[in-house]
Amino acid sequence: MSLQQPAVFCNMVGDWPALHWNVKYLSAVLEGKTIQFRLGLKTVDLVPQFETSCSYVEATLEEFLAWSCGQPSCLSGPFSCYDYSKYWAYADYKYIAKIFEDKPEIFQDVRWSDFGFPGRSGKESTLWIGSEGANTPCHLDSYGCNLVLQVQGRKRWHLFPPGDTSFLYPTRIPYEESSIFSKVNIANPDLKRFPKFRNSTAHVVTLSPGQVLLVPRHWWHYVESIDPVTVSINSWIELDADHGARVEEAITRMLVCAIKSAENPSDGDLWLNPTEVEATSHEINLQYLNKAVSAYLKCQEASVPGQAHCSNAGANQRTNASCKRKRRELGCEPESCTLLTQECDFPTPKAEELQKIPFGPHLILVLPQSHQTSVMGEVAVESGGGDLLHENEGEHFGKSHCKRKRLLMSNDCERAAHPVDSDCSPCTSQTALSTNDLLDCLVNPRVISLVAQLLLERMGV
Repeated sequence: MSLQQPAVFCNMVGDWPALHWNVKYLSAVLEGKTIQFRLGLKTVDLVPQFETSCSYVEATLEEFLAWSCGQPSCLSGPFSCYDYSKYWAYADYKYIAKIFEDKPEIFQDVRWSDFGFPGRSGKESTLWIGSEGANTPCHLDSYGCNLVLQVQGRKRWHLFPPGDTSFLYPTRIPYEESSIFSKVNIANPDLKRFPKFRNSTAHVVTLSPGQVLLVPRHWWHYVESIDPVTVSINSWIELDADHGARVEEAITRMLVCAIKSAENPSDGDLWLNPTEVEATSHEINLQYLNKAVSAYLKCQEASVPGQAHCSNAGANQRTNASCKRKRRELGCEPESCTLLTQECDFPTPKAEELQKIPFGPHLILVLPQSHQTSVMGEVAVESGGGDLLHENEGEHFGKSHCKRKRLLMSNDCERAAHPVDSDCSPCTSQTALSTNDLLDCLVNPRVISLVAQLLLERMGV
């Protein structure tokens, strides 16, 4: 937990049964159960394709496999309407505890206890299944840090440190709790519209089967599948800092819902991410804020001077912490979702601790891209390699545009939904400010952090 940069663990999970979780195996385990897939176009655009602009289908893994393998359309079910050469599909953020709720024995195939988290298994983990080109828009997670196991195929990760936040043009539209999106398309940045992005520094790595990536707290990440079929498993590890983050998220929810709900609904602005079922009322949001503040205060009271964590954490609290996204999908409403009132496990590391980290062939630090060439590159991690990953083929994004082809979606749907382009930075020719322009300033992470600080001071913290 002392790591402050992304790192890849090699040769750690060789005996995990979860390494056999390829799509064919999972298809047999699910026995025809359908799951939701998000679909997008394999074309490059200057604007990110957010989840609000994607198509969705309910399909079985058999149908997904038939479609991704080029089998006759009669075998691919709802995928038959989508040309594989033009579209990608992604079953993302699938909580293992839900999709395998009738097979709880499978939870033990995932053994995060090997990483020092006793009792953490597949029950507190999430499954990701995608085709080539499937991607997650660049964002940071408000809560916890992230451990990601690659099971099948490879994924390319583009990571940016928390200090690059202002260069990534953060936005809360589309809104979902716990995710702050970037308005920049990382694979094809519009440097005219987002000039500060040229100052960002990417850490890029290709994750292969059997490797585990640690994404530290508040690191931005854009992830894309680069093989025909990919499977990943991740778990968000809760941190003591999450209590403060929940206060900030509660403030953000209150402001976004209040202001966006006041807009004319006929404007067609798809401001809620599909992971959020509906805009919650002011009363519920206020209740959620008070619970978040109460949880923060209880953690502060439970903290013993000189200690950085509370003493009695349990698996039940870990499960609630895992409700990071799609909280309402799992039934964790603001009224009932248990906040981590007693768990603040992991302290902020001290500088001297970093000197003791055993980097080597089994733990490889992902370093920033170099500044020597004009092509955005990446490094594939090989077990038994060195202890540092130098990005010898990349550089600052500002040195050059990404020229190589990326399997990404076009953004025609989003443009139709946002005719004044209000969810991106305003064009220089646009004189009228939009609601989203105001929100980008009002709920900017720096502003929300200050508001939370003032609010907690008001409560006597």
